[in-house]
Amino acid sequence: MRYLPLTEADRAEMLARIGAPSVDALFADVPEAARLAGPVEGLPGHAGEMAVERHMARLAARNVSAGSVPAFLGAGAYRHHVPASVDHLIQRGEFLTAYTPYQPEIAQGTLQMLFEFQPQVARLLGCDVANASMYDGSTACWEAIAMAGRITKRNKAVLSSGLHPHYVGTVRTMARFTGDVIEQAPLAPVAEPDLAALAGQVDAQTSCVVVQYPDVLGRIGDLAALADAVHAAGALLVAVVTEPVALGAIRSPGAMGADIVVGEGQSLGVGLQFGGPYLGLFATRDKYVRQMPGRLVGETVDAAGRRGYVLTLSTREQHIRREKATSNICTNAGLCALAFSIHLTLLGEKGLRALAAENHRLACLAAGRLAQVPGVTLVNGGFFNEFTLWIDGDARAVVRDLAGKGLLAGVSLGRLYPGQPELAGGLLVAVTETACEEDIEALAAGLEEALA
Repeated sequence: MRYLPLTEADRAEMLARIGAPSVDALFADVPEAARLAGPVEGLPGHAGEMAVERHMARLAARNVSAGSVPAFLGAGAYRHHVPASVDHLIQRGEFLTAYTPYQPEIAQGTLQMLFEFQPQVARLLGCDVANASMYDGSTACWEAIAMAGRITKRNKAVLSSGLHPHYVGTVRTMARFTGDVIEQAPLAPVAEPDLAALAGQVDAQTSCVVVQYPDVLGRIGDLAALADAVHAAGALLVAVVTEPVALGAIRSPGAMGADIVVGEGQSLGVGLQFGGPYLGLFATRDKYVRQMPGRLVGETVDAAGRRGYVLTLSTREQHIRREKATSNICTNAGLCALAFSIHLTLLGEKGLRALAAENHRLACLAAGRLAQVPGVTLVNGGFFNEFTLWIDGDARAVVRDLAGKGLLAGVSLGRLYPGQPELAGGLLVAVTETACEEDIEALAAGLEEALA
């Protein structure tokens, strides 16, 4: 049987039933530039299994993985050392093959893990309660905006210029279907984020202000004054954390007054994985818990007095009436949540603080060394393990040149902001504990050669 055993007559009947003129019309929401006009280039139409394996292995060998060369990639996805025990434990059959805890009587292990995961996230983000995870950081960001709208009965979100552009893209995509107004000032590559100006954008229609911490340029602002200004206007403060390891060194957003804290949990336990799957974190204050999307796992006792775990709150449309649901895209990334929880448990509080301190030490070392390269200027006034350099010329060309020489120098702002040519000289550099002083010297030498 063919993989798609439909005849042309079958397809025509289906299209007629739904009122679509062609199969291509079903993909109208996908930008034309992102659509394939034909088969994927470089893949054979058909071949034997061994031939396909050899061909795919040759294609895979063309990748340069972050673990094989000096790598300073960041911009929302970070390479950290993941202990071997994390991978060993998540591959246990009861975790690896479990789908979702709809039936608590046969999902006690999964439910207990999520029950432990929730307070870990809540403590890390500085909030009262966290849900049982979400898809990823960008969709969690949108869910926070939608939640703020439900709470305040307003429909305008003000985004910090320092919010990652991919998160902004997700928010704008979802807002097309809800009618929410999204406002954001253009990014300026300056030493400190202008949080006072951000507060000045709040008005009577604003449901929330969304700020990234540290932001897309690696800058760290004090959110306390911003939180006060936002609350005075009757709005909520949403904080986005893309690098949770930073919270081992800097004050949590919740401790500074953020009402909803979301983020990407990838850097603990999950690994880069060429872009996914990742893990969305979501936490808030107790008083908003019934507006929180996703699931909340609780502890109870059965009729015999034995401890057990259940889904205490499930606000997905699959669980309750659609008109009462908070979301339909809030699937819990269970295996990634488990990896996150195991890694954080192995570290403990002292270990997380030590890991954060080492990240910051190496980043400071790198920033000082790279700022000595002719044609390179450090933009940031402060940072954790990621900072922005300004170089003479096009940073994107420099990144490509060094990648060809086996050095992943960072992420160019020109790649993140292709519509803003004034940012072409920006280069984001992330330094984690996986980099060594030799790697930093290699990057400095590479930049010197590229800019000579």
